[in-house]
Amino acid sequence: MPSLLPDFSAFLERFVDDELRQRVDRMGLLVNEFGYDRWGGSPASAMRVMVIVRWLYRNYFRVETSGLEHLPPGRVMVVGNHSAQLAYDGMLVAAAVALDAEPPRMLRAMIEHFFANVPLVSILMTRVGQLTGTPENAERLLAEEDAAIMVFPEGHRGGGRVWRDRYKVLGFGQGFMRLALKTDTPIVPFGFIGGEEMCASLSRMEPLAKLMGTPYAPLSPTILPLPLPVKAYIHFGEPMHFEGASDDEDEVIAKKVRQVEKAVAGLIAKGLKQRRSIFFG
Repeated sequence: MPSLLPDFSAFLERFVDDELRQRVDRMGLLVNEFGYDRWGGSPASAMRVMVIVRWLYRNYFRVETSGLEHLPPGRVMVVGNHSAQLAYDGMLVAAAVALDAEPPRMLRAMIEHFFANVPLVSILMTRVGQLTGTPENAERLLAEEDAAIMVFPEGHRGGGRVWRDRYKVLGFGQGFMRLALKTDTPIVPFGFIGGEEMCASLSRMEPLAKLMGTPYAPLSPTILPLPLPVKAYIHFGEPMHFEGASDDEDEVIAKKVRQVEKAVAGLIAKGLKQRRSIFFG
C-alpha cells in the first residue's frame, strides 16, 4: 500500500506536458532547494495534480469562463458563491486562473479547517498550494507575497447548502472585507454556475455530521464523491475597491459586504439567464 502513492505520482508524471510545465513555470513560484515553497506547496506536485484537474475542467465539466481579464496584477481576493458539496467549485475556479488566465497564477484557496485534519487530503491540499483559511495565513499571503487568494465567505453554509437554497447567496461573513481593507486588496467577485447540480444535496444530515465530526453530511441522489458531468460556467466581475478602517463598526463593514454580495448575486443571475442547458452548452 505505501508504494501506491509514489507509483500513481509516477504514472501522472507521464502526462505532464509542455503546456502544464510552461504555465506552472510562468506562475513564478519561489521554492527552496527541495522544491517546496514556504507553505509546503510543490510546483512538481501541482503539475501532476493538474493532469487530472485539466481533464475534469476541459472534458468532464467543460468549463466556460468570462471576465478573467478583470483579474488585476498583484494581490487580489477572488470572492464568490460556494456550492458543489466537495469543493469542485473551488477546484474549477483555481483551474480557470491557472489554465486560462493571462498570465497564469496560483489561486490559493482558504479551505475549511475540517480538511486540514483529513489524512492524505490535508497533505494533497498543501502540496498544490491550498491553505487552511485562517486570517493569519490570508494576511501573510496578501501583505507579504501579493498573492491571489480565493475566499468563500458563506463558509460551510454555502458548501453544505441544500437543493431548496440553490444559487441563493446565504450571507457573507465580514472577515474577508476586514482583511481586504487591512491589506488594501481589490476584490474580484465571481458567480459559479453548475455546482448545485453536480452533487445536489437534499439534506445536511446534521445528526450524522455531528457523529462524524464534519460540518455537514449531504444526502444526495448522486453517488458521492462522483459528481454529475454538469457543464460549468464561471463569470468574473470587475474589481471592487474599498476604503476605510478594517476595525470599523460591524454596521459600517456590513454595508461594504452587501455590495459584494450584490455583485456575486448579479453574476449568478447573469450566468443562470445565459445557461441553455444543465448538461450541454
